[in-house]
Amino acid sequence: MPSLPTFTFTTTAGEVASVFTDQIRGKNVFVTGPTINGLGYETARVLSQHANLVIIAGYNLERLKLAESAVKSEFPAANIRPLVLDLASFASIRAAAAQVTEPLHVLIHNAAAPGGDLRLSEDHFEMHLAVDHIGPFLLTKLLAPNLLAAETATYTPRVVFVSSIAHAQAGVDLAMVTPHPDPARYHVYGAYGQAKTANILTARELSRRAMGRINAYSLHPGTVFTNAQLREAVKEHMMILGILGTDGLPNKEKFEWKTLAQGAATTVAAAFDTRLDDTPGAYLVDCVVADDHLSLHATDPAMAEKLWALTEEVIGERFVF
Repeated sequence: MPSLPTFTFTTTAGEVASVFTDQIRGKNVFVTGPTINGLGYETARVLSQHANLVIIAGYNLERLKLAESAVKSEFPAANIRPLVLDLASFASIRAAAAQVTEPLHVLIHNAAAPGGDLRLSEDHFEMHLAVDHIGPFLLTKLLAPNLLAAETATYTPRVVFVSSIAHAQAGVDLAMVTPHPDPARYHVYGAYGQAKTANILTARELSRRAMGRINAYSLHPGTVFTNAQLREAVKEHMMILGILGTDGLPNKEKFEWKTLAQGAATTVAAAFDTRLDDTPGAYLVDCVVADDHLSLHATDPAMAEKLWALTEEVIGERFVF
């Protein structure tokens, strides 16, 4: 078997997919947050060339249809299915999960909440934690039977969490992982980081609890200019941090930016790179394992257990294998 290439900062999602075409072929993949000009769309677009089925899930049916049409216009043979899913609503998550009847080989949590002032979800949770952590946790729990149905003697299903280097901004405040959190505990510049830390902890704890039946990974996609930065609340936040310039465009003097194709590469690697089989729970940067990039609060096994138990409590369901 030929040696596999070394991926780098500039590697694209298409290049990763071309290396692992045999692994992608025949697989069923679920991707959240697939709006055009976003990382989820690029991930779904690339995988749809080879996969048996790509389910694209988001809360806006019109945007889902646009994404489906764009993929089908480029790859007419692609089997891509839109699924309405609002991660800020337990009812919507349960309804969406009930519509998935196929085995799932890979579940990709790409969707994220926009920044801004404190907002609560339909179920009264802080919006970043609702959309980035609590909703994905419930969805993973509900789809776990579909993932386990894809398990074979030679294949282990995967769950991928698109986290961020921004996890360094904040550890998880367990008091915020509750309905009607105290507004005084909300910090606009730490809310996103807290949710991204929760992604990393959940990936590590999921891998530990699954005991080899499901492997989970988290990742930093890089600094990428996507449709998310066009939202006013997000744009304002990023301008204050200097990530975007005063013109609202990428600050290329302060940060090294990736294209969408480059940004989605690490997600595709986390989903299909066979070299990751021996490192469940790993955190990836530039398509390779980068656990040394993690802040200490994102590696605390005791916090991972506490977060798991509390999240089970707030969703009202135990997540066991």
